[in-house]
Amino acid sequence: MAVPKRKTSPAKRGMRRSADALSQPAYVESPDSGELHRPHHVDLKSGMYRGRQILKAKNN
Repeated sequence: MAVPKRKTSPAKRGMRRSADALSQPAYVESPDSGELHRPHHVDLKSGMYRGRQILKAKNN
């Protein structure tokens, strides 16, 4: 059976647990299409970013 050779220090334990405090990414509603998208990212449905057409719009 595997047994740790040394006790985990409080610093190492804290580094491992640091990811527990991360929150889920926020989403905002696009004013053009009403779709949810990440802030500061291109709206993939309409292809708009900050009022400019960046990508071709998806046709569904």
